[in-house]
Amino acid sequence: MAVFNLNVNGKKQTVDVDPKTPVLWVLREHLNLVGTKYGCGIAQCGACTIHLDGNAVRSCALPVSAIGNKTITTIEGLAEKEDHPVQQAWIEHDVPQCGYCQAGQIMTAAALLKNNPNPSNEQIENAMNGNLCRCGTYLRIKAAIKTAAANS
Repeated sequence: MAVFNLNVNGKKQTVDVDPKTPVLWVLREHLNLVGTKYGCGIAQCGACTIHLDGNAVRSCALPVSAIGNKTITTIEGLAEKEDHPVQQAWIEHDVPQCGYCQAGQIMTAAALLKNNPNPSNEQIENAMNGNLCRCGTYLRIKAAIKTAAANS
């Protein structure tokens, strides 16, 4: 076990865990931030996507020991009142069906728009590639990202 001082959603958090513990489980089990979902456990589905210093990363395969002084943002910390342009566009386009993958989809889309405020269709597809949606709402996801880009 080791003590890690983390910056999560703008708050300093201290956890005492095995250094190999994936960030996903630190968030869910130790910090009670359950918006980030477990999907595959091998960083292939995107359900566990968070931001690390503003970049989208898969938390299920990222050991807490790799965080260092980087800032973690989860879906709970994306916007104080759930009013991030991506979240609003998701509602406008009625994107979620089952909703399980949506936190990861939203976090990936938000990171894309932060780095590229006006992405092309191809850039959206490349950025979102690997974020799996079992309900198949990919067309609505792309439309919502375009709306969020226009409203940002």
